[in-house]
Amino acid sequence: MSETPAQLWRALVSADPSRPFVTSYDASGGRVELSRATFDNWVSKTANMLVDGLGTQPDDRVVIALPVHWQSLVWLVSCWSVGAVPEFVPADADMPGDAQVAVADADRLEASLDSGAEEVVGTSLHPLGLPLAEVPPMVLDYSVEVRGYGDHFSPYPIDPGAPALRGPDVRTGADLTAGARGWAERWSLTAEDRVGLFAEPDAPMPLLGGGAELLLAPVAAGCPLVLTPLVAAGPEEALRRADMEKVTVAVRGVGGPALPDGSALRSVELS
Repeated sequence: MSETPAQLWRALVSADPSRPFVTSYDASGGRVELSRATFDNWVSKTANMLVDGLGTQPDDRVVIALPVHWQSLVWLVSCWSVGAVPEFVPADADMPGDAQVAVADADRLEASLDSGAEEVVGTSLHPLGLPLAEVPPMVLDYSVEVRGYGDHFSPYPIDPGAPALRGPDVRTGADLTAGARGWAERWSLTAEDRVGLFAEPDAPMPLLGGGAELLLAPVAAGCPLVLTPLVAAGPEEALRRADMEKVTVAVRGVGGPALPDGSALRSVELS
């Protein structure tokens, strides 16, 4: 039976809300850990913001011009919860036009405003959730706005055959979940694993794969994610963090750096 990414996520949260879901390091070494329940709280607030604050409807286009970060993962799951269609924007690409919503970091706010998006949301991506240093006119500051929205959201009943992600091609919800389960099986992921995604600082969202496999395969398998910038931390520090976080599987994203030589982690990649 076909399912949607939102259903895949709900099943994970329901199974064990208190279990860690994502641990995220920034370039300075700051660490944030979110349980499934805490991550889901952010998803609910963001989904409510999309619907009640931005007027987002099913099939609306939401451009995500953010690097790989726990907040960008929140935006993905929130879009799937309301039936919106997220679209990744590579760091060196122009902003797509005519989106209902564009979400960007400080470096791409002006480009988002120039793109013609109906609503533009900016985020500082600060590890402590601090607001943007400067907020241009017509931009909503995500860190400030999202806190006022409700902590609970019931995902919309979405057709698994409807578009769920735009990239080089358009994937349906059924495509995404089937791909997630396929990669989880190919990588032999289990709920006992902890998946480390080693990436360059500010790595773009397409690193997750054309079907967001590096997010959804761990969700399908029930294993936590650890995000750490490999280049900024240096190979030895990245591996020290992986050992401290009990990472068992290192995943290389699309175009991402290879794991340093000498690692004892099981290494897999999208290919």
